[in-house]
Amino acid sequence: MIAKKIFSVIIISTTLFAFTRITSEQSKSIFKQPSNFPKPVYHFKTNPVTQAGFALGRDLFYDASLSRNYTISCSFCHIQSAAFTHHGHDISHGIDNFVTARNAPPIMNLAWSTSFMWDGRVADLDEQPFIPITDHVEMDCSPDTIVARLQHDADYPSMFQKAFGSSKITPGNVLKALSQFMLMCVSANSKYDKVMRHEGEAFTADEQAGYEIFKKDCNGCHREPLFTDYSFRSNGFNIVSTKDKGRFDVTHDSSDLYKFKVPSLRNLAYTAPYMHNGQLYQFKSVVPQYRFNVKDNPNLDALLQHDNKRGFDMTDKEAAQLTAFLQTLNDSSFVNNPALSEPELKHPSTIF
Repeated sequence: MIAKKIFSVIIISTTLFAFTRITSEQSKSIFKQPSNFPKPVYHFKTNPVTQAGFALGRDLFYDASLSRNYTISCSFCHIQSAAFTHHGHDISHGIDNFVTARNAPPIMNLAWSTSFMWDGRVADLDEQPFIPITDHVEMDCSPDTIVARLQHDADYPSMFQKAFGSSKITPGNVLKALSQFMLMCVSANSKYDKVMRHEGEAFTADEQAGYEIFKKDCNGCHREPLFTDYSFRSNGFNIVSTKDKGRFDVTHDSSDLYKFKVPSLRNLAYTAPYMHNGQLYQFKSVVPQYRFNVKDNPNLDALLQHDNKRGFDMTDKEAAQLTAFLQTLNDSSFVNNPALSEPELKHPSTIF
């Protein structure tokens, strides 16, 4: 009930924002779609990514005042050098060193995502930060507290004025600013992308062979060019010791038991550990998992069952070739992009 009331405040404040006078700079989008990507699904008409909105969102993303005791920022669990995952933790840690139930997913190419969280409980990116901000084991804060803190800050009111046309800070605009930062976390400059865009790169013989194997065995779930189809699937992990029932906890449909959102395969070099609960600690364990360790779980995905066998049948050489291809999905420019890094100053100037 409390969550519903808070969401109502957010919705009302967002609606009121629609009547605020918007300047041309506040509606000029800086988001650019990579030429080899499909059209985004995010509703940019209601929240265009502007320079001022992005700068504000970046400050908020790295600001620990969004947590109850000023110790946890969004960036605490989403570290840029780890492709905005929580490197070194199988499941993420929050306020007062509480542990969450799942591994922090990467913040990457979210403009194309149709749902958020491992179980897809959130359908709109503008609402997603509400979950970790208010969760008692993550940031444990309330929208009212955050608004009061930001409203009394020396700089934030003017930043909200530049971004949204009003210095009066609302929960809805806090969430929209965070969305604008996350929407700019676009990873589309890997070797794979350069090959696809004919930018002077070419696959090696092993990478090309691995690409063919990928298209045969993996593309059913990890579809190009985003390397996920955003569906929910049971991937054959050991479920005996877990109470996490995945998508079922949202839908209460038995056909969703132990199904989790298909993650992107981009930037695997940076995002260890892997899977919703961090079961795989090293990249070299990922391909063998799907060759040898697929369990007969309830709702096991049909694509992981072949000729009465589970998993993918490939030789060691083919596995090495597939691994070589997966390495072409790493985007070093993304994890080192200074525009996405923690500001050296509290409020950065134009960076795009």
